[in-house]
Amino acid sequence: MYNRGKQVFRRNERPQPDAIEVIIGPRATYNGALRSDSSIRIDGVVESGLLETLANVILTEAARVNCEIRARNVSIRGYFDGVIRADRVELLAGCYVRGALHVNSFLLDEGATLEGELHMRSENAEEPLDLPVDTEAPAVLPGAQSQEEPEFS
Repeated sequence: MYNRGKQVFRRNERPQPDAIEVIIGPRATYNGALRSDSSIRIDGVVESGLLETLANVILTEAARVNCEIRARNVSIRGYFDGVIRADRVELLAGCYVRGALHVNSFLLDEGATLEGELHMRSENAEEPLDLPVDTEAPAVLPGAQSQEEPEFS
């Protein structure tokens, strides 16, 4: 449905996932859980909580964010401290990121800083195998010295 050249959504229709509908402006500070079906752009401060969307989260140069983010794609140019769970994360030039990233795809731009953990996973990853433990074998790490002296004949 169109109204004077602008697209208008009915109550039961969803916007395109790439449409930015939620903006936390440069003079705003937010605490709490923010969930959206559309993209979220942060120009201001998120002190704590959760940002969750089926679409994208964009942290601009002015953003100062300390929370958990769950999204399809996350692009960061500002400051972030927390945990990100996303399909793709892009750390762009000038950003500073501290925390844990759980991603399928990752881009680290020249001039970006990451201080933390990067956990790469695949979409169809299987659960880790539980290997049987031989309780009778001595527990010696590869390359470690054994406590017993070897016998030579």
